[in-house]
Amino acid sequence: MTYLAMFHWGWLLGAFLIGFCMGWIAVVYRGRSVSRVWIQRLSVIAAVIVGIAIAKVVPGRFGYWLDLGLALFGFYLVGCAIGSWLRDIVVVRQQARAT
Repeated sequence: MTYLAMFHWGWLLGAFLIGFCMGWIAVVYRGRSVSRVWIQRLSVIAAVIVGIAIAKVVPGRFGYWLDLGLALFGFYLVGCAIGSWLRDIVVVRQQARAT
């Protein structure tokens, strides 16, 4: 993982910044939620994929791509969370000033 961070730091930063921008500009839409069954299925799939990556079951180039993809996706999700959190803070402050 250290190798990924050192060699692909630009891509990881790009994934974080894209996630930050998407979190900042995303409008919260309260549509139909995902059912509990699908949430459980997706959680199991995600846990299996992360477990495969941690156990180094997939060797060679495809294992490298799996690790890189998970790292990029993680940075993207963290960027989304931070961007939407900061936008929420800004919107709340603007609403407080307006009232």
